Amino acid sequence: MNVKNNVTLSERYLHYAEQLVESGQFPSVEKVLEAGIDTLRQSEETTEARDPLAGMADEIRRRMELPRDQWIAMDKDNLFDRVRARLEEKHKGN
Repeated sequence: MNVKNNVTLSERYLHYAEQLVESGQFPSVEKVLEAGIDTLRQSEETTEARDPLAGMADEIRRRMELPRDQWIAMDKDNLFDRVRARLEEKHKGN
């Protein structure tokens, strides 16, 4: 679905986009802009795939949506023992 939108470009960018159209590399200025946006999206997706923090952020968000009774409290010294026990329970179930 195409949506009509007005975009204002600086002379520099408009001139460059028109050159790309005139040279036959793109059929229209709109297609030049679409290609630029596609390139930005691909770059962003590639960066996220290489960025371990992006994956961690998704996992943290997923865990934050768990019911409160499934959270692991951090109020005692035996936190790691409780985490280990929970992981062992989970692996026994699989």
